[in-house]
Amino acid sequence: MPTLSENVLFGMGNPLLDICAVVDKDFLDKYGLKPNDQILAEEKHKELFEELVKKFKVEYHAGGSTQNSVKVAQWMIQNPYKAATFFGCIGKDKFGEILKKKAEEAHVDAHYYEQSEEPTGTCAACITSDNRSLVANLAAANCYKKEKHLDLEKNWKLVEKAKVYYIAGFFLTVSPEAVLKVATQASANNKIFSLNLSAPFISQFYKEPMMKVMPYVDVLFGNETEAATFAREQGFETEDIKEIARKTQALPKVNTKRQRIVIFTQGKEDTVMATENEVTTFPVLVSDQSEIVDTNGAGDAFVGGFLSQLVYDRPVTECIRAGHYAASVIIKRSGCTFPEKPDFH
Repeated sequence: MPTLSENVLFGMGNPLLDICAVVDKDFLDKYGLKPNDQILAEEKHKELFEELVKKFKVEYHAGGSTQNSVKVAQWMIQNPYKAATFFGCIGKDKFGEILKKKAEEAHVDAHYYEQSEEPTGTCAACITSDNRSLVANLAAANCYKKEKHLDLEKNWKLVEKAKVYYIAGFFLTVSPEAVLKVATQASANNKIFSLNLSAPFISQFYKEPMMKVMPYVDVLFGNETEAATFAREQGFETEDIKEIARKTQALPKVNTKRQRIVIFTQGKEDTVMATENEVTTFPVLVSDQSEIVDTNGAGDAFVGGFLSQLVYDRPVTECIRAGHYAASVIIKRSGCTFPEKPDFH
């Protein structure tokens, strides 16, 4: 095994404290939630977080899509500690302290921008059988300021140390200029910049910032619903996921030394990968339905597993295998959590 340096993987996103609970259909109906969805909290969800804590048995986890992925990547890498760096914004409060502690426990080198205007962001994960409805109250996560954090010399040095970069599309709603700064830097230095479509609403309502970043994207992740929405917004006129992957792969790209790779997961169906030359599918690891506890975080875990091999410059097929392994571990547990050591060979 070649040894990695610290801070080889860089992630930036919305750090959220996940509040997970198994709920009933009445609870979903009360707040107008779909069983399987991810939305941003609105006025009508104000009471939801308190009610969740009062009414159900909750667990707290360090969450937020990008933070989940870098946490899983760090777990797969194991050594050195702090191979993964994470930037995001939190509040100076109790939840912020829990998040810092959780990041430390996961051996991630988290450098949070701390401010006192907004409380630390939270995400309610409302679980019903093997569905999950996520309601995120970004709060502090929304307050990330490029010029007050990313642009500071000591922080930017950490960005420059990395070889592989990953940002979930969610962060385009917060600081598109920070995403662009990292993306252009990666591209100019022939490093790997990866992005996730993250949720259908990003392709719909944040199309402009997303398409500004797209020419710098070396690896694009998404799931089947996100891919379908992206295709509609791009006017691809196809519903075939392989065709969508192929067309997305062919979108304009700045750094021609690296060909874009597009990877779409489809739950328990095959994962689709498009490269410059072909579109290939890879079967996922079959899990016994009775072992599945919570599919929350499966997509984030897939990305984390993938990145854990990408930092070693392993073949993409190996990265996908690691992604499938990580996802198969996470879905057998509650929240985006994992055992002490991976069993991946």
